[in-house]
Amino acid sequence: MKSNLLFDYTVNKNEKTIRMVREFEAGLQLVWDAWTKATLLDQWWGPEPYRAETKVMDFRVGGYWLYAMVSPEGDKHWGKADFVSIENEKSFTMKGGFSDENGVLNLDFPQNEWQNTFIPKDNGVRVEILLTYNSVKDLEAEIEMGFLEGMSVDFQQLDALLPKLKV
Repeated sequence: MKSNLLFDYTVNKNEKTIRMVREFEAGLQLVWDAWTKATLLDQWWGPEPYRAETKVMDFRVGGYWLYAMVSPEGDKHWGKADFVSIENEKSFTMKGGFSDENGVLNLDFPQNEWQNTFIPKDNGVRVEILLTYNSVKDLEAEIEMGFLEGMSVDFQQLDALLPKLKV
């Protein structure tokens, strides 16, 4: 990660939230596309040595993203996120969690609502992310599974991808 890019991570157990703020050195359209187009998401989502593989990306209110985190051995761990709201190039909200390959949520694992807000800055875009959980237990389980570490690697992978996408 480039040292001049903001990355803030806050856990609030009273509100059952994780808040992340991360800056990226690229234009709004490029950063938005990296978060909302399967061909780009699959290039950075999923911390190495894992990789993401999208089965369905229907980016519209009422649509969903169904993807697998694929291990180096080829094992697939599925996730599904339903798109609740979308304001083009400004924000989107999705709800979901771990699922099976058909998108049936696995209620033994944490579920959350994930809200991304995109704010243009002079040298790039700040993405403000708010994850809200149903319980402190779910929040703590997500953290224990390595959420911060995984997202930190994902963001570094996105940092490396963005310059390659610039025209």
